[in-house]
Amino acid sequence: MELKSQMLRQVNFQGDGLRMGTLWDEKDLAKPQILIDSAFGDSHPGSKHLDKLVEAARISVYEHQGKPICYTVTDICDGMAMAHDGMNYSLVSRDIMAYMYEIHALATPIDGAIFIASCDKSIPAQLMAMLRVNMPAIQVPGGSMLSGPDYMSSEILYGCGDQVLTGKMGLKELGYYTRNCCPSAGACQFMGTASTMQCMSEAMGLALPGNALVPAYSNLIVRYARQAGRQLMELVRQNLRPRDIVTHKNIENAIIVHAAISGSTNALLHLPAIAKEAGIKIDPDLFDRLNRKIPVLVSLKTGGQWPTELFWYAGGVPAIMRELKDFLHLDALTVTGKTVGENLRELEKSGFFTEINSYLINYNLTPDAIIKTCNNPVKPQGNIVILKGNLAPAGAVVKTSGLAPEMYCFTGRARVFNSEEDAVAALLADQIVPGDVIIIRFEGPQGSGMPEMLRMTEALYTRPELAQQVLLITDGRFSGATRGPAVGHVTPEAYTGGPLAYVKDGDLIRMDIPARRLDVIGTEGQVKDPAEIEAVLVERSKNAVLPQKESTGVLSLYRRLATSVAGGATIG
Repeated sequence: MELKSQMLRQVNFQGDGLRMGTLWDEKDLAKPQILIDSAFGDSHPGSKHLDKLVEAARISVYEHQGKPICYTVTDICDGMAMAHDGMNYSLVSRDIMAYMYEIHALATPIDGAIFIASCDKSIPAQLMAMLRVNMPAIQVPGGSMLSGPDYMSSEILYGCGDQVLTGKMGLKELGYYTRNCCPSAGACQFMGTASTMQCMSEAMGLALPGNALVPAYSNLIVRYARQAGRQLMELVRQNLRPRDIVTHKNIENAIIVHAAISGSTNALLHLPAIAKEAGIKIDPDLFDRLNRKIPVLVSLKTGGQWPTELFWYAGGVPAIMRELKDFLHLDALTVTGKTVGENLRELEKSGFFTEINSYLINYNLTPDAIIKTCNNPVKPQGNIVILKGNLAPAGAVVKTSGLAPEMYCFTGRARVFNSEEDAVAALLADQIVPGDVIIIRFEGPQGSGMPEMLRMTEALYTRPELAQQVLLITDGRFSGATRGPAVGHVTPEAYTGGPLAYVKDGDLIRMDIPARRLDVIGTEGQVKDPAEIEAVLVERSKNAVLPQKESTGVLSLYRRLATSVAGGATIG
């Protein structure tokens, strides 16, 4: 196969001189030119350490007769964006990063690419770009952070601010958590969106088997980066590209693994966006259907027992896939050039499971304490449920792991807010009571850029008198760290005239999880039949004046062009 970089050298004569000006050796010019693009930066712990993985991949590419070219597009941290308008930029950053990775790969003569990232938006951005540019490529997940004392993880800080403000926590206690919740680099230690998307990269076949959630503080993860360099050069030789690998089977495999690990609801945005780049359309109902038949096999923080580093020692994604082999498409291709089934057999034969399981001796644990079997699962069905009804005609999502059983069928009075800030202010002023249904609207992709409602969910969760007696509904989204009764992704969103825009204080809202329903069932505290409710909502829509939210720059661009959540809330 003739390399793109070598063909373009015949017309792009000035390119060789420019490369020599960046310390290339003359012999490097004839080698396959390999982009190593990472999210390295000082932005947060998940990206701070990626330079060492870049270096390991760079050395490996050199060893295998390629010329590495290292670029970076760092990411933002939702934890640092929380509680101010910075959160509005969170989801849009995914698409902008994907465009930048695309530009890097296509504006320079490149023959293959290694993408390295750990977290929420950077991993889906890289996977989107890989499928979009469709050159031989591999993604390297950046691994898991060390747990703090007593398996402390970083989400413990999310609710601390309001507890300090209300006098429930002192500064000394806050200081202890601040110093100890993030003791190393790597993705946060719970099954939030960062950890979820690492697992999705691997389950989809675009990362090496076993790479997701490797302890980032260990030298084990450096070995994966070196292996990625070797394997990328093989992909270039074979001209095996991401769209040759990713089919509907790979997407279904990822959703099956997502159900088993009880992954973040943000995957319902990211997986459709990734699939779209491969020309594959997936429906939110697919998540619901697969979650009905796939058991939860591991109890991971925040709502569960174990941190992600111990999940990896128990076997990580390969152990989950091994247990789910009767459900998976074992013939799906991966970046190893082999199928899922072949990869699992090779891992077993190589002693992979025995070797990493041995680390659990340090914790006096065995793998079966962490990863359960399909015959003895943590939960017989997955936690993702898609709701529909007159409040969400095109769907909404709820994660049942955050729900007490008595919340599965819940009716309450609407308390309507046009922003998360207004809702939080009402909560802090003790204006929210048991039985309320908090509506936060105009926070969808076109409304505000679809920020996370993490401050609100944590403020509710830290109030035991409200935590399982108040329902939150929004056209915004939730963090992977969200706990408690929370319905998000309500579609159509309020800003485009969805029914959520016409709900009023005092309306009766019912969530019925067994029936998969989310409906307005009454007004002014009185139950009415569905036809009456439909007439009321239509009448309200005639006189409604929707708020105009001002934005500038990239946020304005995103709000104008964003698709619905069913399409991944992407730009175009």
